[in-house]
Amino acid sequence: MNDIALELDCRGMPCPRPVIELARNLASVAVGDLLAVVAEDPAARVDVPAWCRMRGQEWVREDTAADGVARYVVRRLA
Repeated sequence: MNDIALELDCRGMPCPRPVIELARNLASVAVGDLLAVVAEDPAARVDVPAWCRMRGQEWVREDTAADGVARYVVRRLA
Protein backbone atom coordinates (compact mmCIF):
# COMPACT_ATOMS: atom_id res chain seq x y z
CA MET A 1 0.00 0.00 0.00
CA ASN A 2 1.32 3.42 -0.83
CA ASP A 3 -0.21 5.25 2.14
CA ILE A 4 2.87 4.45 4.25
CA ALA A 5 5.03 7.55 4.86
CA LEU A 6 8.01 5.52 6.15
CA GLU A 7 8.74 1.79 6.12
CA LEU A 8 11.39 0.47 8.50
CA ASP A 9 13.26 -2.65 7.42
CA CYS A 10 13.77 -4.60 10.64
CA ARG A 11 14.29 -7.99 8.99
CA GLY A 12 16.77 -10.05 10.96
CA MET A 13 16.53 -7.90 14.08
CA PRO A 14 15.73 -9.79 17.30
CA CYS A 15 13.31 -8.57 19.95
CA PRO A 16 13.17 -5.77 21.09
CA ARG A 17 15.00 -4.08 18.19
CA PRO A 18 11.94 -3.63 15.88
CA VAL A 19 10.11 -1.68 18.62
CA ILE A 20 13.26 0.31 19.42
CA GLU A 21 13.53 1.27 15.74
CA LEU A 22 9.85 2.23 15.71
CA ALA A 23 10.35 4.50 18.73
CA ARG A 24 13.52 6.06 17.28
CA ASN A 25 11.89 6.81 13.93
CA LEU A 26 8.40 7.93 14.96
CA ALA A 27 9.36 11.62 14.85
CA SER A 28 10.45 11.15 11.21
CA VAL A 29 6.82 11.15 10.09
CA ALA A 30 4.22 13.86 10.54
CA VAL A 31 1.38 13.53 13.04
CA GLY A 32 -1.38 11.60 11.24
CA ASP A 33 1.02 9.76 8.92
CA LEU A 34 1.61 6.02 8.83
CA LEU A 35 4.84 4.26 9.73
CA ALA A 36 5.40 0.57 8.98
CA VAL A 37 7.76 -1.89 10.63
CA VAL A 38 8.74 -4.93 8.55
CA ALA A 39 9.98 -7.62 10.91
CA GLU A 40 10.53 -11.37 10.90
CA ASP A 41 10.71 -11.54 14.71
CA PRO A 42 7.47 -13.22 15.87
CA ALA A 43 7.43 -11.11 19.06
CA ALA A 44 6.82 -7.98 16.95
CA ARG A 45 3.23 -9.18 16.38
CA VAL A 46 2.57 -8.57 20.09
CA ASP A 47 5.19 -5.90 20.82
CA VAL A 48 4.16 -3.30 18.23
CA PRO A 49 0.47 -3.09 19.24
CA ALA A 50 1.47 -3.10 22.93
CA TRP A 51 3.95 -0.27 22.29
CA CYS A 52 1.17 1.72 20.57
CA ARG A 53 -1.12 1.34 23.60
CA MET A 54 1.64 2.39 26.00
CA ARG A 55 2.78 5.36 23.88
CA GLY A 56 -0.59 6.69 22.77
CA GLN A 57 -0.13 5.90 19.08
CA GLU A 58 -2.69 4.18 16.83
CA TRP A 59 -2.22 0.52 15.92
CA VAL A 60 -3.59 0.36 12.37
CA ARG A 61 -3.05 -3.13 10.97
CA GLU A 62 -0.81 -6.05 10.23
CA ASP A 63 -0.24 -6.87 6.58
CA THR A 64 2.70 -8.12 4.53
CA ALA A 65 5.58 -6.52 2.70
CA ALA A 66 6.16 -7.32 -0.98
CA ASP A 67 8.37 -10.29 -0.03
CA GLY A 68 5.74 -11.77 2.31
CA VAL A 69 7.38 -10.69 5.59
CA ALA A 70 5.00 -9.37 8.24
CA ARG A 71 4.51 -5.60 8.27
CA TYR A 72 3.04 -3.72 11.24
CA VAL A 73 1.45 -0.34 10.53
CA VAL A 74 1.19 2.48 13.10
CA ARG A 75 -0.33 5.95 12.83
CA ARG A 76 1.50 8.73 14.65
CA LEU A 77 -1.00 10.57 16.85
CA ALA A 78 1.36 12.85 18.77
